[in-house]
Amino acid sequence: MNASILVVDDERAIQDSLAWCLRTDGHEVQTAEDGEEAMAIMAGHDFDVVISDIIMPGVSGLDLLRKTRAVHPRTLVVLITAYATVETAVEALREGASDYVLKPFKFDDLRFRVQRLLEHRAAFQESALFRGAVERATIDKRLLGESAAMQEVRTQVAKAGPASSNVLITGESGTGKELVARAIHAASPRNAQAFVPINCGAIPELLLESQLFGHVRGAFTSAVQTSPGLFAAADHGTVFLDEISEMPVHVQVKLLRAIEEKQVWAVGSVKPLRVDIRIIASTNRDLDKEVEAGRFRDDLYYRLKVVQIALPPLRERREDIPLLIDHFIREFNLKLSRRVIGVDPDALRVLMGSPWKGNVRELEHVIESAMILTEGEVLTVADLPRGFADAPAPRSDSLRNVSRQSERQHIMAVLAQTQFDKREAARILGISLASLYRKLGELRISGSPSQD
Repeated sequence: MNASILVVDDERAIQDSLAWCLRTDGHEVQTAEDGEEAMAIMAGHDFDVVISDIIMPGVSGLDLLRKTRAVHPRTLVVLITAYATVETAVEALREGASDYVLKPFKFDDLRFRVQRLLEHRAAFQESALFRGAVERATIDKRLLGESAAMQEVRTQVAKAGPASSNVLITGESGTGKELVARAIHAASPRNAQAFVPINCGAIPELLLESQLFGHVRGAFTSAVQTSPGLFAAADHGTVFLDEISEMPVHVQVKLLRAIEEKQVWAVGSVKPLRVDIRIIASTNRDLDKEVEAGRFRDDLYYRLKVVQIALPPLRERREDIPLLIDHFIREFNLKLSRRVIGVDPDALRVLMGSPWKGNVRELEHVIESAMILTEGEVLTVADLPRGFADAPAPRSDSLRNVSRQSERQHIMAVLAQTQFDKREAARILGISLASLYRKLGELRISGSPSQD
């Protein structure tokens, strides 16, 4: 598979060696000695692959990566460096690099990596499987989990969605409160209208009122033009007030009035503007205690929690962890151009035993980091961030000790561990070979290394 490749390195010897090596494979290769020259070349040429050193004078390899991703999102970028750290690797791949190579490297290894990236991209872009996976990644981003707690959440969302009542979502940080808010909006008659999320803790107190309700020109020093505000922008739609407990009391008063009168008063305005919005609010605090402490108005509290949905922390629904792991692996296979098929039994036990103080968001970041750093098709304990190896774990590999929701993930991991020796896998799982084959059929596992 021939491609156009740009090699960027401030060392002329590496430029020439890489160019010669890649040209012998039939690729069209150009070279640049720094990021600025590379950008000038790319202004008139769309490359399939850019191979760049990270540490260069002027425009660094990471800067070049960001500019390439912005202008040529289909271009594959491989970064090389002699000064590697875990942090640099994670940053590079999170910014969109397709691979990360350490100096000194073997030319044959780099050639193989380039060819593999090109083949992987071609296969995914041309297949219906890729298009379907992109669609599923969007759908699956919603409320994952088969635990009783998550089934109850989905039931509440289905019931609350079609109503027009305000909803209060409570739960720890990272539990997915905005996902629930979006799911409620999607299930409502307002789903064709705007969904406007507002983080009440991220907007400075002096600007929050203006951001929400708007202002007229000259209302304050920096008000050089009239702004309608986010409530007006969400007319006939849904406003999501994230971390509502961070809202100052004087803004709470104005919000209560807006809810009761269905109109907003822009800062400096002498007449109100009618708005038709549904409010969904969220908090990671105990609002009852906030009310008792005088930091949150009780009348606003009861206006907001017409329907209350409490999201469970991940540690209280551990049976959902394998399903979430599987989802994030599929998601990051697409994002990072990987072909990871699962986690091995030891890593699964570690992940199942983690306290997950950051909840689903923390799990997502852990899987992303592991997939960036792994060199294999199965995630191991060594791929996980430091500290995870000390997490408690279940005591047995026996299949009967793994929940129904984790069976597929667990069986795939054991198959990978045994190099798809089904007899050995059945022994580890504590079931007969016939039972294993039956499970493979039920769970739609091919039982071969080519399994996606």
